[in-house]
Amino acid sequence: MTQAASQASYNAAIEETLIAIEDALDNCDVDMDYERADAVLTIVLEDNGTQVILSRQSAVQELWVAARSGGYHLSFQNPGWKCNTTGEDLPTLLDRVLTEQQGSSVTLNL
Repeated sequence: MTQAASQASYNAAIEETLIAIEDALDNCDVDMDYERADAVLTIVLEDNGTQVILSRQSAVQELWVAARSGGYHLSFQNPGWKCNTTGEDLPTLLDRVLTEQQGSSVTLNL
C-alpha cells in the first residue's frame, strides 16, 4: 500500500470513528455535550465539567485520548482502534474513562 493510500485509509477510519462516537453520545443517557473542531472531539461531562478529548494525530497515524486518568495513544488494528499501553479497544477505553470521570456507569454502545 502506498503512503498516500495508507494516509487516506487512516483519515477514513478516523472520520468514521468520530462520527460513530458522536452518534453514540447523542443516544447516551448520561448528560454529556460534545464539540468537534476538525480533528478534535471534546466531550464535556455536564455534571462536573470535566473533559475527555479525542484528537487525530496524522503524523503517527494514531488517535489520542486525553482524560483525567492520563493520555492514551491508539493505533488502528483492523477491525478497530487499540490502545498501545493498555491493550483496550476504543469502546472499552472510552466507557472506562467516561465512567471514571462521571463517577457512575457510562456505556456508549459503540
